[in-house]
Amino acid sequence: MSSALDAVLRPRSVAVIGASRTPGTIGHEIVRNLIAYGFEGPVYPVNPKSTHAHSLKTWPDIEAITDPVDLAVIVVPKEHVLGVVEACARKGVKGVVVITAGFREVSAEGRALEDRITQVIRDNGMRMIGPNCMGVINSDPAVSLDASFGTTLPMVGRAAFASQSGALGEVILAQANEVGLGISQFVSLGNKADVSGNDLLEWWAEDEQTQVILLYLESFGNPVKFGRIARKVTRTNGKPILVVKSGRTRQGALAASSHTGALAGGDQAVSSLLADCGVERCNTVGQLFDLALGFCNQPLPAGRRVAVLTNSGGPGIMATDALVHFGLDISELEGATGAALRERLHPEASVRNPVDMIASAGPENYRASAEALLADPTVDALLVLFVSPVIADPPAVARGIVSGVQAGLARAGVKKPVLACFMGRQQGDEGVAILAEAGIPNYRFPETAAYTLAAMSRFRTWRDQPEGVVRKAKVDRDRAAKALKSCRAAKREWLNADEARDVLTAYGIPTAPAERVSTPEQAAAFAERVGYPVVLKIDHEAVIHKSDVGGVQVDLRSEREIKGAFWEIQQRLGQAGFNIPTSELRFLVQKMITTGRETILGAVQDPMVGHLLMFGLGGVFVELMKDVVFRVHPLTDSAAYAMVRTVKGFPLLAGYRGEKPGDVACVEDVLQRISQLVGDFPEVAEMDLNPFLVLPEGQGGVAVDARLRVRAD
Repeated sequence: MSSALDAVLRPRSVAVIGASRTPGTIGHEIVRNLIAYGFEGPVYPVNPKSTHAHSLKTWPDIEAITDPVDLAVIVVPKEHVLGVVEACARKGVKGVVVITAGFREVSAEGRALEDRITQVIRDNGMRMIGPNCMGVINSDPAVSLDASFGTTLPMVGRAAFASQSGALGEVILAQANEVGLGISQFVSLGNKADVSGNDLLEWWAEDEQTQVILLYLESFGNPVKFGRIARKVTRTNGKPILVVKSGRTRQGALAASSHTGALAGGDQAVSSLLADCGVERCNTVGQLFDLALGFCNQPLPAGRRVAVLTNSGGPGIMATDALVHFGLDISELEGATGAALRERLHPEASVRNPVDMIASAGPENYRASAEALLADPTVDALLVLFVSPVIADPPAVARGIVSGVQAGLARAGVKKPVLACFMGRQQGDEGVAILAEAGIPNYRFPETAAYTLAAMSRFRTWRDQPEGVVRKAKVDRDRAAKALKSCRAAKREWLNADEARDVLTAYGIPTAPAERVSTPEQAAAFAERVGYPVVLKIDHEAVIHKSDVGGVQVDLRSEREIKGAFWEIQQRLGQAGFNIPTSELRFLVQKMITTGRETILGAVQDPMVGHLLMFGLGGVFVELMKDVVFRVHPLTDSAAYAMVRTVKGFPLLAGYRGEKPGDVACVEDVLQRISQLVGDFPEVAEMDLNPFLVLPEGQGGVAVDARLRVRAD
């Protein structure tokens, strides 16, 4: 795949079909950009109605060019594009960029024409960017290709950028220059008729100039393939991928009845897919650039411990709060570091982290403090803040920081990231430029720098953690298949209690002792066998959310209470509008589990990425706070481990304030069994274990209520 894109991204010659002598036209601007950017190869303008363009000889058509052509940039009316592509195929051109719009994005007729063009491309072993795109750029000095109609010439750098929006492309390039972010390659994908974001990921994974990959996407062509490629890029190649994915709302995409299905709404599937691949999802293009500056210019931190150096207490506190909020730690400095700082700073300065040198701190204070902090083995990263007072000299301060950073890193003997925040830029632009020249990115506010460091730390953790394995437990697939077949044969979507219990048991998922009954006497007999107290639940396919309609009675401790519960449930069902004939009434009587921490485990099928696995703490944590985490199937052991520990309420499960820890290993095991289940039976559309009670460590857990829905088809 990489070599197949050589003709597009590393061409030796370029033809512009539709070149124009009229300034302001797309055909004119593309030729101008190729020349102005210094393309290292011949440029062939093609226009049958003129003899020259930009002092270059024009050719009447692509086949008239006597030398080989690697890349053809097509800027002709849409009705001529097919013929031009066919001519390129006859010429032996291997790369095509179709700038022209008016295809599948506007009409069915346009879609049909685009499909015909794409077929020609594939039949002839060519690759095509677009149609309906802005063009491509490669800043490698050995190539110097700007085959776009943008007005901004990018700086040479290490960040590759693919945008599905052509209009956004110009803004992206201009903003990159403004913040000092160099671009290795830029591709406007357009309609993605041939070359997709996945193809570019494979190319950039092997491209030596590209160290960070930035994507603006509106859709995923092949999410499963994206996941496989992205995991290789981030883990094997060690290159960060930063993504802005628009279209975050998906109203009604899942008409879900389970808690898992409801919580998986919106674009949760996209976020889960990206998290599974180690991809950093950004909320805005601005955030994308903030992170790119850090990833492109600084090494990844070896740990989460950060030192903060400031000349103002307020910003220091802001930085500290933000760092902790984003999951980083404030380093506990060594005593020797504090002593060295005390020798160099004003008596009123604070030498505890965050180190506040006070407003009178000058260039030498910054130099000495930066050196001491980076030399400290307890520091994994440094955030330097500078608020410019009237008497300060920002350029001198910047030079002091650069000198101190170099000396501190030399003493430490290891690479550590350094980010800066010069607040009040009107006084510090020259200082910011000095920092940028030394590779130290600057941020306007401490929170932005803190978020960038946190993202870099997350990626380092992802890259270095074991990949994990998909474990296969010994299960009884035949028993589960029989239960699912029974449900579908009865033309039901939801499994009844017996069927659900059979599926869980077949996959080794523990359940509370239970029995389906029709009369109070049967329920009482069950209670006598297993012991009181028991729970009584309505078991009917029409009643999905039992508790919401009064279909559950708990803590029943005698036959009399069981009889009362039967009557109470029937009365409440009637009041809720469920007119179920007495002959059809079925109940589930269940041993009441009185210990354990409530959690929810489940799975839901997403039309785009397949099954999502879910975990969260139960009760108010899931109902109100939505404290849940999703991961894409298949689930590895390391992913299950991370899932359980990602929810905010995990300390309650791990043992909070002296409480006994829950059996976390059991939860991880059950999550992997659910993953195996939905992999074996893709027809399972939704599944809830809610609640799944986690017992004390070493005692396992138990599913108290289970709901499973199969697809109707």
